[in-house]
Amino acid sequence: MTMQNSVTEADRALKTKHRAMWAQGDYPSLAAEVIPELGAVLVEACGVRSGGRVLDVAAGSGNAAIPAALAGAEVVASDLTPELFEAGRAVAEKQGAHLTWQEADAEALPFGDAEFDTVLSCVGVMFAPHHQQAADELVRVCRPGGTIGLLNWTPQGFIGRMFAAMKPYAPPPPPGAQPPPLWGDEDHVRALLGDRVTDVRAERRTVRVDRFGTPEAFRDYFKERYGPTISVYKNIAGEPERAAALDAALVDLARDGDLGTGSGSGGTVLEWEYLLLTARRAG
Repeated sequence: MTMQNSVTEADRALKTKHRAMWAQGDYPSLAAEVIPELGAVLVEACGVRSGGRVLDVAAGSGNAAIPAALAGAEVVASDLTPELFEAGRAVAEKQGAHLTWQEADAEALPFGDAEFDTVLSCVGVMFAPHHQQAADELVRVCRPGGTIGLLNWTPQGFIGRMFAAMKPYAPPPPPGAQPPPLWGDEDHVRALLGDRVTDVRAERRTVRVDRFGTPEAFRDYFKERYGPTISVYKNIAGEPERAAALDAALVDLARDGDLGTGSGSGGTVLEWEYLLLTARRAG
């Protein structure tokens, strides 16, 4: 077997694993219930308008793609895990949004060069394991003068810290894979895009999450619905002491992040930080 074939086989196995990870649990309900506004925030920041051609990379169930379609754009929602599309189609139909759903690997997009006016991703492309390959594809399919827009969790924010808390219990990452929250570091993203973009605008913002009654409720919700968390627990199945330690670590994370200003119900209130970055593809 040649080295190239070996890399291809390893990459294929990795992508199969990633697809399965996001197909488990119920990410569409999490996106709809916990962070429903983030897609619209990104669409607005990108200036999506009627008639524009938009690609949502790692779209999931369409958290950003559907608002872009409702703005009048011609939208393709692409994702490695097409199992997520069913929920997205149902929401789109209910809201009267018309868009195309297409299975696609963020690191090898099946679209032509300069095919889209806007290329965006809302907490999606950050989970592609090879950051430079994914960034190269974002740039390639965007037309010169077009907009690239990204919204990603920061390393320092709540979700970044959650991944840090889970890391000791997760299997070792494959060679060459980089941590997802790096996409929330402005310097990292600027380096990925390089001089192929201009007019970079980056801002850290937070989304307020107050749907969890207790820190334990947050932990149990993510154990049930969030693919990466489910996968980490599967990795330590049969190790009750480690599972209990991870249980405690996730509760501590939510307790430490609780603002203590519940919405009148005494619930846990969290603020999750993200990086909102837009740029223009150089001519």
